[in-house]
Order: sequence, then C-alpha cells, then structure tokens
Amino acid sequence: MFSPSVQTVPASKRASAATAGAKGGGWMQRQEAIMGTAITVELWCDEASRGEAAMDAVMAEMHRIDQAMSPHKPQSELSRINRQAAAAAVALTPEMTRLLVRAKHFSRLSAGAFDITYAAVGRLYDYRLGIRPDAAQLQLARAAVGDRHLLLDARARTVRFARPGMCIDLGGFAKGHAVDCATAILHQFGIAHAMVSAGGDSRVIGDRRGRPWSIGIRDPRQPGALVALLPLENTSISTSGDYERFFEADGQRFHHLIDPASGCSPRSVRSVSILADDGLTCEALSKAVFILGLNQGMRLIEAQDNVDAVVVDAQGALHYSCGLMAPSLSAKPR
Repeated sequence: MFSPSVQTVPASKRASAATAGAKGGGWMQRQEAIMGTAITVELWCDEASRGEAAMDAVMAEMHRIDQAMSPHKPQSELSRINRQAAAAAVALTPEMTRLLVRAKHFSRLSAGAFDITYAAVGRLYDYRLGIRPDAAQLQLARAAVGDRHLLLDARARTVRFARPGMCIDLGGFAKGHAVDCATAILHQFGIAHAMVSAGGDSRVIGDRRGRPWSIGIRDPRQPGALVALLPLENTSISTSGDYERFFEADGQRFHHLIDPASGCSPRSVRSVSILADDGLTCEALSKAVFILGLNQGMRLIEAQDNVDAVVVDAQGALHYSCGLMAPSLSAKPR
C-alpha cells in the first residue's frame, strides 16, 4: 500500500479535538495505521456515542479489508489466489469477484494501463533497498503480465491464472474500495458530514457544516507544499505520485507506479489526482492516467462522466480537466 499523497486541510484540528469530547457530540476524529498507511475518519455527530460507534465500525471495516486483500498476509484471500490460481481455478468471495470484475473493466477502459497482473514485475522491485530487476528478470516476468491471462468466471465466482508466475496486487484498488465501504457505513449511522481517508484516497460526505471540505494536492517535489486546494462536497479524490515509494539510481527515479507493458516506471508525469463519485474509480483511474501520460490520460478522463483530473507533469506544470475551473482550481462543490 502507499503513503499519503492527498492532504486534508480542515478549518482547525484543534477545534475538532476540542469538540470531539463534548458529551453532546460535535466534530470527532480518529486515526489508525492500517493497510500500511494512515486511516483517518473525521465526522460531525450530535450524539457522541453514535459518532464513536460509527468510527469504531469504520476502523473495523478497514481491518477486515486489510485481512482479506493484503498481499503480505499469508491467510488473506489475495494471498490464497496468488498461491493456487496457477494450478487450478480458485473460489472467490462475492466481494473479491466484484473487485476483479471492476479491475477487468478498468483494464479494458485504459487499454491495459491499469492491470492488476503487473504484480509479476512489481514484486521484483524493493524500494527500501533500491533493488530493481535486470533485463533478463524483467523479460521473464513480463511474460506473466496481461489481463487476458486472468481467467475470471464471474458467474461461477472463480479465477485462474493462464500463465506460470502470474500474481495480482490490489494495491492500486483496495484503498479506494475500503474508503467506499467506510462511507457506506457512515451513511448507515446517519452521518451527514464526514471525511474518510486512506493515504492518498479520500471521500467526503456532505460539507463541513456550511462550507466545503478543502482538500489539498501536495507538491510532488516539495514536501509540505501544495499545488492546488480543492473545495469539495460529496465526492472522492485519489492521488498517485512518483514520490510515494521510490529510489534513485543512474540518474533516474524508480517508483512503484509500474507500466504493465514495459515493467518500468513512467516518467512523463509526477502526480495524478482524480475526482469522481466513488473511491474505487478514482484510484483505478489515477493509476491509469499516470501510466498513459498527460495527453492520452486526459483524453480518457474527458471521455468519462463525472470524472475530473489534476496532473503535475514532469516539469512541474499543472494541468486540469475541463470540469475544473482555472486558474485557481477552486472547483465548484461536486
């Protein structure tokens, strides 16, 4: 999973903390480390006990999804698929089936730029140790990459790998799904004003009681600085950047956003932020646009309904889709 790339800019964290303990409720916030990133929920509730219960339920859901979809947990459903699917069809839960159906949809939509089978190559990189595959390793692993080799039977709820060495990774997908699930839980608790974030993926419910939520997009090369500030309501945003996990060698930056076709890190953009109605769409398209690059990526976004993009290119210039107003990017509440 990835470290945070979208920073929320609430009116006052001190004010939120002060009202969180109020007996009658108010602004409440909680943060935990789950899925390898910071999970944050901030909400308004006029009953403190209901707000606490809602945050408990959100964090429990995040842990549940982590247990099911982590590639690092041997007993997760994802790990079981990766161990067994090359030998025989593996039975899937309804939830995993739906996610794989959506993964295939985004693979087709992006002409393969989004492809969860990239993991056969992705696992050869170690960003902490600065390790990358050599040409021979890359060629061998690329033979196991390709959505067409992922044989999904949605009706029977099974999946099988058609190539040896295949594996899948939901790292470009699961956090957006988790944020969507958390948002649904908050709705069930009657929460009308909230923000849930999982690293670079955020979704806001309603507004901040009279004004929009302010979501900042960080500068890819200046930690702590922002390139845009977006006022949002009832929308999701996901940012993918080349600064999240990377190392530099031979004058080049090797980062975790891998082009499935080449097995290498694209370098034409530094970050991509997608706004859409749901987190899963945001996260998938942020990865796809990053791989496609500015021109192809923006054409893809402009062809979608209710989807917008903010892209920082390799020179640090800011680009935005037609649905966002220039030059300040003070987007109308979505």
